[in-house]
Amino acid sequence: MRNTADLDNRMVSGALHELVLRLPKSWSKEVELEPVGTDRRPDALLRLCAPDGSCGDFVLEARNRVEPRDVPKIADRLLAYGRLDSRGEALPLLVAPYLSSRVRERLEERGICYVDLTGNTRVVADRPGLFVQTTGASRDPRREERPARTLKGAKAGRVVRTLCDFPTPIGVRELAERAEIDPGYASRILTLLEREDLIRREIRGPVTEVDRRALIRRWTEDYSLLGSNRTQTYLDPRGLGSLLRKLPDSSLRYAVTGSLGSVSVAPVASPRLAVIFVDDAEKAAERLGLRPAEAGANVILAEPFDPVVYERGREHEGISYVALSQNVADLLTSPGRGPSEAEELMDWMERNEVAWSS
Repeated sequence: MRNTADLDNRMVSGALHELVLRLPKSWSKEVELEPVGTDRRPDALLRLCAPDGSCGDFVLEARNRVEPRDVPKIADRLLAYGRLDSRGEALPLLVAPYLSSRVRERLEERGICYVDLTGNTRVVADRPGLFVQTTGASRDPRREERPARTLKGAKAGRVVRTLCDFPTPIGVRELAERAEIDPGYASRILTLLEREDLIRREIRGPVTEVDRRALIRRWTEDYSLLGSNRTQTYLDPRGLGSLLRKLPDSSLRYAVTGSLGSVSVAPVASPRLAVIFVDDAEKAAERLGLRPAEAGANVILAEPFDPVVYERGREHEGISYVALSQNVADLLTSPGRGPSEAEELMDWMERNEVAWSS
């Protein structure tokens, strides 16, 4: 038995309350709760009716917790429920206390509607015409932050970077060695990633498949360019071209990231801001002739969360750049057009798979 009837019924009631709040007052609903404790019947049936009298039916399943790897079985079961509905084919709807961004993404791929109690909602129907989508919590309010539940910190970042930068298969000990971390910690992170359907691995064996695009997205829920690294803003009065010419002769350990980092492989528009990892921002600024600036800054110097930002980088026309996996994470968490540039870079990387791996 998955859950008690009272728990499921409370979830269904709470989820429907969230949904109804988002519908016009002229719409009506009918709910029929079903016996709980068997996979042969849904937990509830819902009928939504528009003011013109057209109605749409939904079959509901309530789950206390949903992991990304659970989605295929849940989707198949809900779709089967919908085909068996006595009133005609009904649309599937999953309700839960909280659904992570990865779970929601997988549900949308399978055409499953969802509502969680924090306000994450997506309900789409052709008849009656209905589209409801809202955003709620980005983290499970019931869950404490623990190493096995988060990708925060340098060690987790090293695992992500290693999985992105090296080809599979890769075993736990090899992963730990390349990431320079304890094998036990590496194993715990892999368990998290497997649970979130970001990797595939053999039973007690190596990682055989990595969804790199989704993995970097998941990492950026806990990592951000401006939040995880110490940053300062500067102005190069002669522009970015002058800055790039000075870097090779600066004797600094550095790595260019952000828009300027991706333009050599996936140009979207001419960069107007340089983001550079350096060990000491003040010393680097002095050596490069940069002026501290808040308004009008065209350079961000970032003291990195971990030296991994320098590892497995690349060189182009004498300039040192971060690895593409790091560049994507930094763009996804950059202001302005950074996220759209990250999408272009990831598209390029998928077309040129060799760019991911050392």
